[in-house]
Amino acid sequence: MDSNNAMIAILLLLGIFSFTQLQLTGAEVGVCYGRNGDNIPNNPPQQVIDLYKSNGITRMRIYDPDQPTLQALKGSNIELILDVPKDQLQSLTDTIIAANWVNTNIKAYSPDVKFKYITIGNEVEPNDGNSNYVLQAMQNIQDAINSGNLQSQIKVSTAIKTDLIANPYPPNQGVFSDAAINYIRPIIKFLVSNGSPLLANVYPYFAYKDDTKIGLDYALFTKQDKNDAGYNNLFDAMLDAIYTALEKEGANNVNVVVSESGWPSAGDVGATVENAGNYYKNLISHVKGGTIKRPNGPIETYLFAMFDEDKKPGDETEKHFGLFNPTDKSPKYQLSFN
Repeated sequence: MDSNNAMIAILLLLGIFSFTQLQLTGAEVGVCYGRNGDNIPNNPPQQVIDLYKSNGITRMRIYDPDQPTLQALKGSNIELILDVPKDQLQSLTDTIIAANWVNTNIKAYSPDVKFKYITIGNEVEPNDGNSNYVLQAMQNIQDAINSGNLQSQIKVSTAIKTDLIANPYPPNQGVFSDAAINYIRPIIKFLVSNGSPLLANVYPYFAYKDDTKIGLDYALFTKQDKNDAGYNNLFDAMLDAIYTALEKEGANNVNVVVSESGWPSAGDVGATVENAGNYYKNLISHVKGGTIKRPNGPIETYLFAMFDEDKKPGDETEKHFGLFNPTDKSPKYQLSFN
């Protein structure tokens, strides 16, 4: 090999190494696409997919198997979390219906759509009657995924609220609450058996709003010094409390995917455009790394949400989590997703 060719080979190797480093150290950030609004630009949904692509957003979560959205995702290379809505959980305890659900919503689109996780219920409370159906629905969907030989590509899980954790501070005292343990324990065993992560919706905003002792800087990743537990931000403390609870259930190897996290721009205390913009910007940067308990990041995280949703039920803040304005798709904040 002459000197010129040798130099080219070295440069190529360096280029490959640099690209690999970029891939390994970049933030694993997606954005949730909710459609609970009058003016969400989803007709056709292709314009939303194009908005994801033009902003370098390579991961998405949707909350039901909306067929036009799945069609628009074909060939996009956007990795997808697909939810099973709460009102469908009971039906999926029937193995035939579960198999048909997978055939209709997964196999019909794979591999053109890059499914990553199927989420069986979002924030199902242990005292909710639907909680009785979650585990069986997970197992039936998993069986259907296995029959299609897709288990290495698609993982089945559920998404929890952080209020299932008791004693969240200090994080090394975290444990699943007495009310949640009978519900979550068999789900954790399922996750361990299938090598699936636990999905969790982690919202420092609501913890900050409900506890006057929590400083805004601690919630917005701007606190410089660490507290007595060794943390300088609330997001990591909340996430590590979940990891501690999992470890106490023998699930040391179960990873946590942050399936939602966001900050509202209006509606209640601390909900301003400035605070929300700082939260999203700092979160995107922060999840390139790890937490005290899991220092080897990045932390796979999905920002909530793509658009403000004016028909979202609940408190007024629920309507103001959007990253983009729904009417003209203009960005509400100046963020770099990649």
